[in-house]
Amino acid sequence: MQVFHTISGLRNSLSGHRIQGKTIGFVPTMGNLHDGHLALIKQARQSNDIVVCSIFVNALQFGLNEDWDKYPRTYDSDCEKLHSIGCDYLFFPDDKEMYPNGLDTQSRVICPTMTDVLCGASRPGHFEGVTTVVSKLFNIVQPDEAIFGIKDYQQLAVIRRMAEDLCMPVKISSAPIHRETDGLAMSSRNSYITPEERPKVTVLKQVLEHIALQIDAGGQDFATLESEAKAVIKNQGFKADYVTISNSKTLQSATIDDLEITVLGAIFTQSARLIDNISLRKK
Repeated sequence: MQVFHTISGLRNSLSGHRIQGKTIGFVPTMGNLHDGHLALIKQARQSNDIVVCSIFVNALQFGLNEDWDKYPRTYDSDCEKLHSIGCDYLFFPDDKEMYPNGLDTQSRVICPTMTDVLCGASRPGHFEGVTTVVSKLFNIVQPDEAIFGIKDYQQLAVIRRMAEDLCMPVKISSAPIHRETDGLAMSSRNSYITPEERPKVTVLKQVLEHIALQIDAGGQDFATLESEAKAVIKNQGFKADYVTISNSKTLQSATIDDLEITVLGAIFTQSARLIDNISLRKK
């Protein structure tokens, strides 16, 4: 695996593959890699000749009181994991390489829809940071395909919309949620969960599954299902950021006529914010 810290170095190396007609698959990450990330790399390998992974903890998508400073940085172990599964290139830039003119004057990419609800409501500016850095990474790598995990469902939907709106020549693919043995969605922030909280955090997945089952059985009182789920979460000692039954494409509140539905939830533990989702097609 070759590691590049500069845009010019990575571009020059990838240009040779592109001339040869080889396809490039890309997996952008913030590091602290777990099996879910590695599954994305493996998926990229299955459908592309060359696989590129990036590691960049993007300050632009973190709020003032969020965890950019303490976000886990595990470069050495990340490199070992990527090498072991056959990743071809790692792009590991610093802040100056990605934002040479500084964050304050950085040009931004803004999606006017789907970004002020759900996670966007509690993390103002987050998705502006995501779309800006992802568009920059797409311009740097110029991949044929980019793979994102479904766990960050809103992020996936926003990036798909951005790529469509801006006519970006990249296929946006998704990969299933990778879970711990007890069902908790894998996340770099799971390390923040206290030992006392850990057995109870699966309540998020449980309430989302319950809602999906109720809808599949014909349930139509979405507001009641959402409020009941929030009560269950509270009874477990957590604060619900949101539990929402949404249209899978637009992320607007679902109506009884919607066929493609995604149930999304986020909860706060003492030191972590956890998200999860379940999609279904109504009968």
